[in-house]
Amino acid sequence: MSGSIAQGISQTHGNTHILHFVVRVPRHMEDVWPAVATPEGLGVWCTAVGVLEPRLGGAVALGDLGSGQVTAWDVDRVAEYTVEGGGRIRFHLERDGEDGSVLRFTHEFQGEAESEQGWRTRFERLIEVLESGEPLTGQEPAGPASGAGGPEPVEPLPGQLT
Repeated sequence: MSGSIAQGISQTHGNTHILHFVVRVPRHMEDVWPAVATPEGLGVWCTAVGVLEPRLGGAVALGDLGSGQVTAWDVDRVAEYTVEGGGRIRFHLERDGEDGSVLRFTHEFQGEAESEQGWRTRFERLIEVLESGEPLTGQEPAGPASGAGGPEPVEPLPGQLT
């Protein structure tokens, strides 16, 4: 089983935009949860995280997405962040067969801040990281959501094999 990203759905209601993605990953929910609910995990594929208090009402600062609070938190299943200027970002995990998971993603925002392609680029990186088994620490963030180029090359650490 390999990861996949279903065609994103974009809706507009007045000046509110809603993006939906269904991302299938070949990993157990327990392995995917840290990628959407920890600073280290989000930093690997999404954006650098300054603050993330893992509880309902906790503070969150999601790099280029904005700062705000945790507005839904169901451990191992739902992480939702509402950030000023960035809207509502929701990750909902479900089991998918014996060894996989489905990530149902919703981003509700006003204005033109995010694009479908920007999130698709992020989810491609998420699948790449989860399929590779890379640890969810010590990595550079995925870069801006514009989809322009992806992550910048990182110099190896002293003693690190390339």
